[in-house]
Amino acid sequence: MSLLKTMIKHTAGGQDASAGCETPSLPPQPPQPAIYVSTGLDVHKIEDARDWPEDREINGTLCRRLSPEYFAWLRSRMVTAQAAHKAGKLPEDAWNTLRQRFNALQELAIREFGKENLQGVLHSFSTKNYRPPALRPEAQEKPVVVATKDWIYPGNQAWKCKQPVTSQAVAKVDAIREEALAKGWSEARLYQNQGRFRFPCGEDYGLVCFVDGDQEIGEVTERFIEIIHGPKSGRPSTLRFYNPEVPQPWMKKMED
Repeated sequence: MSLLKTMIKHTAGGQDASAGCETPSLPPQPPQPAIYVSTGLDVHKIEDARDWPEDREINGTLCRRLSPEYFAWLRSRMVTAQAAHKAGKLPEDAWNTLRQRFNALQELAIREFGKENLQGVLHSFSTKNYRPPALRPEAQEKPVVVATKDWIYPGNQAWKCKQPVTSQAVAKVDAIREEALAKGWSEARLYQNQGRFRFPCGEDYGLVCFVDGDQEIGEVTERFIEIIHGPKSGRPSTLRFYNPEVPQPWMKKMED
């Protein structure tokens, strides 16, 4: 029984007041337009997003509803991308594309939220306290696992062993991709799902093979990327996915 019917029955002294009567209907809700933006700065203007979650895929790309806080987070990623470009790790064409998209997005955000409001959020924003976009399961529901059968990295090689990954895992890595590349991680260390040995043996498999299900990505550093298990369980645990291509504290320098 719906809440509305329960209320009608209660106010009618225990009798089912809906019997023989038309059930009152709620007035139609007006459309709620919204702007969704991908982590790659693709903009989608949605005419009616009443039932849309904050994060969702649009045309196969993870997007989030635009807000002053999300704009501030995207701006922080642009700062990271700019550093990568100056360091020669982000090609000129890719940087120019990002810069043009962000400038257009900034004009759109100013029109939507006002310049003073945006400046206030940018002044107090901290990336440490912000949760990046990700496809998360609804509360009290089992995670939706969708195998990405076509995901093969590197695509131009055929290794002996392959590990299936999901679109959710790819989306999680996409969300930290620019930051990780700027800190010296290679795409293979992030996305590779082929190896010489069966998963998880060897060091061939990338981060994308380890962040399926309820695992989330935490801090990104030059040496490691945190993988948080059970972040909503009340007893989360954190493991580190190390980058073998950079010096680690336990590695000893070989003497000549």
